This record gives sequence, structure tokens and C-alpha cells, in this order.
Amino acid sequence: KQEFGPWIRQVMGLLAKFRFLRGTAFDPFGRTQERKTERKLIEDYKATVASLLDTLGTPNLALAVEIAEVPEHIRGYGHVKERHLAEAKARQATLVDAYRAGKSRAPVYMAAE
Repeated sequence: KQEFGPWIRQVMGLLAKFRFLRGTAFDPFGRTQERKTERKLIEDYKATVASLLDTLGTPNLALAVEIAEVPEHIRGYGHVKERHLAEAKARQATLVDAYRAGKSRAPVYMAAE
């Protein structure tokens, strides 16, 4: 964390006025690695859900729901978010492997921090 003087309020107010640029080619923060990763996560999530829907049935529903809920555990900023992302990817890989193997079981949820 960093401390800033009272001048930061004016800067933040100015940035807020350019909110309409978010997600456009003119987004000043849109090219950072963190934002690129976030956009890729959205596309990966859509692809994962689409692949689950192709084979979804009653026996594997709980596991599919658990896989779909994995991104809810990616929280924080910076190194905290990176750690949660690594944990979530590992968890998702385990769950997807179980799903593809045709295993069905009661849902097991990750502990919230």
C-alpha cells in the first residue's frame, strides 16, 4: 500500500470522468498484463462452460456447478490475485479431469478467505 496526499482526489476525479473509455482501444489501463489476463480468463470461462454444456447431465451436474464456481475464488489485486488465480487453476484442472473421467460426486467447495 502507498500513501498519497490530498491531491490524489483530483486525479481520481479526473480518471472517473474517463470511465467511458473502459474496454475500448483508448483504455489507458487496458494493455496492462493484469487486464489482459482478466480478459483471457473471461474467454476461458466461456469456453469451459460451453464444453461442460455439451456433456451435461444429472450424474455430473454437481461437478459441473463446482467447475463453474471456481472463478468466484479469484479475488484481490496484484500478488494476492495471482496466488488465488494459481490455486483456482489447479482446482479447476482437478475438477475438469474428474468431469472428463465421468466421475460424479457431491459438491466440495473451496474455503473462502
